[in-house]
Amino acid sequence: MFEFGREFRIFAEIKSIPALMPDIAFLLPAYLLLGLPFSCFLLLWLGGKSLNKFAGWIGVLTTAAGLVVSLLYADAGAVHTLRFEWLTIGSHVVELSFRFDTLSAMMLAIVHFVALLVQLYSIAYMHDDRNVNRYFAFIQLFLFSMLGIVLSGSLLVMYIFWELVGLSSYLLIGFWYTKKRPVWAAQKAFVLNRIGDAAFLTGILMLFYYIGSTDFEVLSLEAGTISPGILTAIGICLFGGCVGKSAQFPLSGWLPDAMEGPTPVSALIHAATMVAAGIFLLARISFLLTVDARLVILVIGAITMVTGAVKALKGWDIKKVLAYSTMSQLGLMVMAVGFGSWQTALFHLATHAFFKAGLFLSAGSVIHAVTPGNELPGFEPDYDPQDMRTMGGLRKALPITFICYLICAAALAGLPFFSGFLSKDAIITEGFLWAAEFGTLGYLFPVLVIVSAGLTAFYMTRQVWLVFFGEKRFPAIVHPHESPVAMWLPMALLSALSLFFWFSINPFNAEGWFLHWIGKEHGEQLVWVPFIATAVTFLSIFLAYRETGADNPFKVNDPIPVGEPVQSPWSWLRGYSNEQYFLIPFEVITKYLKAFEKNIVDALVDLVARGSLVFGHFIAWVDRMFVDGAVHLTVFSIRSAGRAARNMQSGRIQSYYIVTVMGVFLLILWLVAL
Repeated sequence: MFEFGREFRIFAEIKSIPALMPDIAFLLPAYLLLGLPFSCFLLLWLGGKSLNKFAGWIGVLTTAAGLVVSLLYADAGAVHTLRFEWLTIGSHVVELSFRFDTLSAMMLAIVHFVALLVQLYSIAYMHDDRNVNRYFAFIQLFLFSMLGIVLSGSLLVMYIFWELVGLSSYLLIGFWYTKKRPVWAAQKAFVLNRIGDAAFLTGILMLFYYIGSTDFEVLSLEAGTISPGILTAIGICLFGGCVGKSAQFPLSGWLPDAMEGPTPVSALIHAATMVAAGIFLLARISFLLTVDARLVILVIGAITMVTGAVKALKGWDIKKVLAYSTMSQLGLMVMAVGFGSWQTALFHLATHAFFKAGLFLSAGSVIHAVTPGNELPGFEPDYDPQDMRTMGGLRKALPITFICYLICAAALAGLPFFSGFLSKDAIITEGFLWAAEFGTLGYLFPVLVIVSAGLTAFYMTRQVWLVFFGEKRFPAIVHPHESPVAMWLPMALLSALSLFFWFSINPFNAEGWFLHWIGKEHGEQLVWVPFIATAVTFLSIFLAYRETGADNPFKVNDPIPVGEPVQSPWSWLRGYSNEQYFLIPFEVITKYLKAFEKNIVDALVDLVARGSLVFGHFIAWVDRMFVDGAVHLTVFSIRSAGRAARNMQSGRIQSYYIVTVMGVFLLILWLVAL
């Protein structure tokens, strides 16, 4: 039934050939890109703590080698596909395919570069941890998994690496497994992602049923053979994978709690790369998305975008505010796909990867600066170094961190001359162009994007002021200090990449070289969009600045409530946050299923058990009284007859005479009776 392939086949489709390259040449980079991080993972994992001193540099050098390979083999405008025959199911041949094209070239560069900077940062940040080798090993496993998604040439291969990314995320979020909250957060992320992955797998199986393949080349040719209704259902199911990985409504609850992991992990996985996998998936399958499927995607993205922005307005944890912001920005990217412009979604993915990773690393620098050592006398165990209410006035003590934070925050807020301004305006423009075709109700969505951009500017201004301005609110035991060069250098590089000229020469025109490089054709420009968006952004910054002059700005001086510790890894099922309310129906169903199991299933099992016990006792009694009794009766009868016969054969003549007389007498009685 199953016949595993013993050979591989290599195919290549060259759509445009700026520089002809032998297709066999892409076999080597495929082996290197996937083999380097996986080999490094095995080395660091098996090497144990003996490699703690060198683990960070081993990871950095491995990732740098991968980055060089990615840049050397980037071939924009061409598609190179490697297919390995894996197994045969009936008449279907299942292949493992890998794909090099413009999208993969872009993602390979972003993933490698951000991972390189994060690992360089982590060498200093994780210096005192006793399990450094395990930390860098997990990062390499994540890189292997993420690169597999980027290079996937089919949905089947993508799903395999998709699950490995989920495993890597689980391991990294719960890295400090001796603490309750990281373990709880890792379990929560794992469970919620499995829900989205189940929908993703359903879509893959449906495609395999209707087309017989999940290869992107085959799907692009055969998608038209599926009825629109079925194709819409398939698109929505595949979008379920994005809902889980990219933290969309209603599966977004895991992302803020994932901040329990190390801060560099938050920068790498939950800001720049892993959560972007869902957007990359949508870009890959954009040709499968019908108008109805895109409308569903648009609505989900809008809900996520607004929800994340509103939650960030009231957050106090410096990392969770950025996590809610990530939710909001991912919702914006999903909306861009809903508008029918996956190119602008990837544009914002690229800009967001740099400035959000920079923000997380800068936040880690702040946390590092205000965290007192446990060995110091008077250490306050209740002090939370991530609570912005216990910060303030840090710009003089942390000048480099302040500048980096300010630049990345300006890019996130969408201020002119920064990369975020270009990518957001591109999405807003696509939104209004889409609404012009959809109808009056469609204008609600680009307007929501502009409002959300205003909220983003407000909460980022709030965060910058709470952390770096105002009076000092941290305890006297805290002595803020600037981070070492290994930490601020990656922050500075990411901040520099948040400026506009890396993506467009014109700071007010989003359609620069980058958008055209990833396949965006020249479209209609709405010259008024940048002015409206900028006006809303500056108005929001002004409102936030005005709040800083209040007696109790942003309610920062209100008493800090004492948080309740997590009692159980699953206690989040008993107390719902706003993003978890979708679990209520599941708990109600579980409650009734529990009652059904107790009153029906368990009662039936008990009845069968008791009936079996009674029947067993009855069978034992029958066996004892009748079966064993019959055997005993037979034995007794034979034994008694034998004894009687033995008594008559005593050897005495008198006994024989008496027996003979009695026999004659009985014979006479019998004859008379007849």
